[in-house]
Amino acid sequence: MTMAEKYDRIRNLREDADLTQAELGKQINVPQRTYAYYENGERMIPPQVLVALARFHHVSIDYLLGLTDQKAPYPQKKNT
Repeated sequence: MTMAEKYDRIRNLREDADLTQAELGKQINVPQRTYAYYENGERMIPPQVLVALARFHHVSIDYLLGLTDQKAPYPQKKNT
């Protein structure tokens, strides 16, 4: 998977959720302009933003990074 395809994956998830960059940025506490830089590949996405995106979209970080095509996140540990 190319870098462009990875950034397209993040854009597609946002568009599938019918959100603007500003709306999604607000959900994950990132300014719209910064989020646009991430989608356009102009800035590296920090780990904490990857976590926020994965949680928001209910996908794994591996999916966001293009390491797998499986969207489902890993099962959460249960407190016993």
